[in-house]
Amino acid sequence: MQSQAASPPNKACPVVIRGQGALEVLAFVHPLAGFQLVKGTIEPGENSRDAALRELREESGLSASKTSADLGTWVSGYENQIWAFHLCDIDSLPDSWTFRTTDDGGHDFKFFWHPLFQQPSEQWHWVFQGALKYIASKLPARHG
Repeated sequence: MQSQAASPPNKACPVVIRGQGALEVLAFVHPLAGFQLVKGTIEPGENSRDAALRELREESGLSASKTSADLGTWVSGYENQIWAFHLCDIDSLPDSWTFRTTDDGGHDFKFFWHPLFQQPSEQWHWVFQGALKYIASKLPARHG
C-alpha cells in the first residue's frame, strides 16, 4: 500500500498527541462503530488543514487555531478514502470526556487516550488500525 496519494485527500484527520514518555493519541468510542480517531470529509473548496480543525471541533468540542505539522496523506484502502493527517496542539486535556455531536441525530462520543505504539484491539475497525500504524510511522517513538 502506498503512503503518498496520487489523488487529493478526501478525508481529514486531526491528530492530537500527548505524553512525555510513551506517546498517546486522542481517540473515542463511537456508540455504534467502536474505537475511532476523529476524521471527516473535506468539503468542496476546503483545504485539509481547515477540514481537520473543523472536524476536531465538531466531533470532540476541542478548538485549535492552527495545525502544527502536516503528517502527509495515506491511501486507506477503504471506500476510496485518502486521508490527510494534521498534527494539532492542544494543551491540558483531561484523561477522558464525553462530547455530544450534532450529526446523524446526535451521538455521545467518549474520548480517551490510546498508546500510539500499542497494538490496537479488535474494537478498532481495520481502517483505523491502519491509520494508527501510519501515524506511528510519522512520529518518533519516545521512551520515558
